[in-house]
This record gives sequence, structure tokens and C-alpha cells, in this order.
Amino acid sequence: MPRLKDETLSIRTSAEIKQLLRLAAERERRSVASMIEILVVDYAREHGLAPDRASDDLDKKGD
Repeated sequence: MPRLKDETLSIRTSAEIKQLLRLAAERERRSVASMIEILVVDYAREHGLAPDRASDDLDKKGD
């Protein structure tokens, strides 16, 4: 089942980082947004991180 994408993320970065991100995305034949997701998920797996699902549900109810 695909993940629900209901959040927006906006960041400021240097031109060099943006260019590297675009190059990585092109190499993987992905969009920049998809590449960011892959990088974050890979990092989380390597470092044993997992989202706290219970707090996510509470955050949604409080909106």
C-alpha cells in the first residue's frame, strides 16, 4: 500500500546542495522529491530510526 503524502516540506539550501540533489535524482531516474524520500528512509534504516505512529495520529486530530 503506498504511503499517504499529506505533508509539505520546504527547505532553504545552497546552490551546490540543490545541484547535487538534482544530479542524484537524475542518476536514479527519480524526481527530486522522491530522491529526498529515498535518502531520508535509507538514513533512518541505517540508524535504526522509526516514526512514532501514535504521535502522528494525535497530531492529525489536533489540526
